[in-house]
Amino acid sequence: MASYTFDDRNIRWNTLGDFKHLAYCILNIDEHRHIVDVLFKFAAGQQIVLHRHLAHNNTLVIQGEHRLYEPDGTLKEIRPVGSYTVSPAKPEPHREGGGAEQDVIVLFSIRGTDGVMYEVLADDGRCTGTLGMQDFIGLYRAQQVLGAP
Repeated sequence: MASYTFDDRNIRWNTLGDFKHLAYCILNIDEHRHIVDVLFKFAAGQQIVLHRHLAHNNTLVIQGEHRLYEPDGTLKEIRPVGSYTVSPAKPEPHREGGGAEQDVIVLFSIRGTDGVMYEVLADDGRCTGTLGMQDFIGLYRAQQVLGAP
């Protein structure tokens, strides 16, 4: 079977504040149904900030390996390219990242709430920030002003 590489040259990747190893591109927001569809890119061999999901997430790995880590950085799960996962809101904190050799690109369909979708956590588990529907709407509007690459 042939192997293919996802070509992301026509995607305008954005950064989220000073979060390291993470880029995003919001594809669509359905405010009435409380759905945010967004591509996340996590850097190869790196872990993003500790966080927890407070909304339902459906994910599809488009490129690379999607790695999930325990709060202490221990590898918890590897989702290969093509993996589709349905995950209800999970209060367990975790980190995510790309595989050893390639950035991972994952389509997230975040669903079911117009409130807080993610809590960003310090290493000791304290909540240091949140991302909710209104935050994603603001990011999406700013992204639309920038336009395509």
